[in-house]
Amino acid sequence: MDVDIPEETGQSSTRQTRKAQLVPVDDLHPFDLDSYIANYTGRTAVDRLIHIISTCHQLAPEAFQLAVQQIHQSRDPSLYQQVMSAYETVSGLSETPLPSGMDLAQLDTRWADETMAKNQAERSKLEVELKTYSNNMIKESIRMGHRDLGDFYRSVGEYPTALKHYTKSREFCTTSQHVLEMCLSVLELLIEQRNFPHLPTYVFKADAALDAASAAAANAKEGDGPAAPTPLLNKRKAVSEDRERVQSKLDFATALSNLASGNYQKAAYTFLKLGPAKDFGDWMGKLIAPGDIAIYGVLCALATLPRSALKTQILENSVFGVYVEQEPYVRELVEAYLSSNFKTVLELLNRYSSRHALDIYLAPHVTELTNMIRNWAVVLYFQPFASIKLDRMSGAFGWTVDQVEEQVVSLIQSGAIHGRVDSQNKILYAKQTDHRAELFARAIKAARDIQSTNRKVLLRMRLQQADLTVKAPKGYNSSIADLLQGD
Repeated sequence: MDVDIPEETGQSSTRQTRKAQLVPVDDLHPFDLDSYIANYTGRTAVDRLIHIISTCHQLAPEAFQLAVQQIHQSRDPSLYQQVMSAYETVSGLSETPLPSGMDLAQLDTRWADETMAKNQAERSKLEVELKTYSNNMIKESIRMGHRDLGDFYRSVGEYPTALKHYTKSREFCTTSQHVLEMCLSVLELLIEQRNFPHLPTYVFKADAALDAASAAAANAKEGDGPAAPTPLLNKRKAVSEDRERVQSKLDFATALSNLASGNYQKAAYTFLKLGPAKDFGDWMGKLIAPGDIAIYGVLCALATLPRSALKTQILENSVFGVYVEQEPYVRELVEAYLSSNFKTVLELLNRYSSRHALDIYLAPHVTELTNMIRNWAVVLYFQPFASIKLDRMSGAFGWTVDQVEEQVVSLIQSGAIHGRVDSQNKILYAKQTDHRAELFARAIKAARDIQSTNRKVLLRMRLQQADLTVKAPKGYNSSIADLLQGD
């Protein structure tokens, strides 16, 4: 009995913690599941639905049904077990009882058996073909055999085996274009697998292969000669466009890696410089949606970039503006931030917090990004003032006076705000600085630096003069004496 009590207490504590982490969806935190999931296809749609099932009990039944529909369009029946496991877990955490998963939607067993049989037949066929190619020692055919097997294992959800075949194909690549294709396949696989730490490695390899492939393509097109039907300028433009399409994918992989590692400033700059959606090809919808790029880029930018950069990189950026149009509230968020309407900024962040938390890539960083934006907003608001009453700040941010005081004290302790709080009168005072004394100190320091530099120059000139006089024996002692006397 003594052993059972701690276990029950621990289970109860864990259950309460998980309940607190469940994302609410209501009138104050709207989220349209149908329109959201319509932006994705294939495996990423199922993965995102599983994430929604695990984190939002209110949407779990609807997301469960949509996930089963998506599974029937895939080649991996085993996904049903993952969806069912996630649904049963959230059912146990929900305060309100949820309908049974078996009552909502069931996997078509006949379809599952047929799909598994087809997968087994195709696996055997591809393995036999690869074995034949290996016996014939045809490098290009072996490379394509490994590539096809990698694509197959990826489609059925066997990521480790797919990665093994993709990397194995590297040994049989004969051109830079082949290496680039291999790297892009691995990057796509790693993003689906959410294996972000390995993304920079293959981005680096893809960059090198892209440079070599672009140079080879440009030389080949220039070598066609003047008799070619297409003008040379158009050929170079085509090569440049192909490079930009690949570069957009590499930049996106880099941005995701920076976001996952918490390097939000680099992530912001990388997201904001992405090319148009058409450059992503089949990645758009299979891995990401335009609205996601807008949200990731804007939240990272608001948390780390100065206002001048926000205006030029977001509002005046025609390419990124197309992404912003996919999520209208994002533009409203940036405009409110630039106009110092921080109450609206915080209201928008709170209203769409569920949208952010239900995103599979953004969810681990929502709390930290929101805190960074809120802290930076308080710092910007206080910068012009020598002193300000906390009740005025509470009106500007929509908080109570106690909440403002707590926020300001934490920023003072962290060093973000240089000041002190009068808790009795509820006034925030900026740290008094003597700008006149600071100016004189900087001037004296500059003068001393100049004086030190001049002394070094004069000493170097005298040493050079002494070196020249060494050649004349009669004037040697007098030159050294003059040098010492000058010092």
